[in-house]
Amino acid sequence: MTTKHHFIASDGARIAFADQGEGLPLLCLSGLTRNASDFDYMLPHLPRDVRVIRMDYRGRGDSDWTGAASYTVPREGKDAVELLDHLGIARAAVLGTSRGGMIGMFLGATAKNRMAGLCLNDVGPQLEWDGLARIKDYVGHNPAAKTIEAYAAALPAGNPGMDNVPASRWLEEAQRHALPDDRGGLKVNYDPALREAFMDAFKGGSPDLWPLFDACAGLPLALLRGANSDLLGTEATAEMRRRRPDMIYAEVPDRAHIPFLDEAESVQVLTEWLAAVRKSGLLA
Repeated sequence: MTTKHHFIASDGARIAFADQGEGLPLLCLSGLTRNASDFDYMLPHLPRDVRVIRMDYRGRGDSDWTGAASYTVPREGKDAVELLDHLGIARAAVLGTSRGGMIGMFLGATAKNRMAGLCLNDVGPQLEWDGLARIKDYVGHNPAAKTIEAYAAALPAGNPGMDNVPASRWLEEAQRHALPDDRGGLKVNYDPALREAFMDAFKGGSPDLWPLFDACAGLPLALLRGANSDLLGTEATAEMRRRRPDMIYAEVPDRAHIPFLDEAESVQVLTEWLAAVRKSGLLA
């Protein structure tokens, strides 16, 4: 089981994080409704000399619930920087899955001096409405299934495009992202008020994040895209690659939103990107 620690953010919130290994600091930022466990599958495939720091955003995992108004990219980005301050880390490579990639791009525009690189997992500066609509359908709602096993069996239908995923992986996902409630069913393991925050953030559609992406110029950059993703489209991906021809990139077959990060393509991109971070000299 992952050991969690806590620090107190500047507004008094108690934020949970995991910190393991030694070497290159890698700050891992998870998806919208998720937590540090997003990166469990990746851990065995990383080089040994990587210090992996995983944060539970406020309102998720083992962190304090602080209300919908605080569940924003700028506040979560501030928490990430304050975590680095707490750990005495001047710069870290940032791996962002979905929401985490949006935070990573935000940090590229507001705290670039704290970053040594950015890897985006199935997210970019232009998001597809189909993917946002699918997220809207489930965020903040408890599973209809009454058991973890039934929830795992229902996950493939709720995640179209995630092909050839073994039942054992869906069971792992269910175990990581649902908890028993006091009525004999299941509940989400995050603050349901996150729905209000999500609806407010996207009430005008997908925001234009291209200025944030462009602000990451000079940082070693990588992108993973699920081949069947409904959130990161092919046009946005092509434009990202045009603007950053040096960006390390792979499309992950049989994956939609999001790759698990232990696929061969994911591991290759992460390995190449971490090597580029080391070579950049930004951590010197």
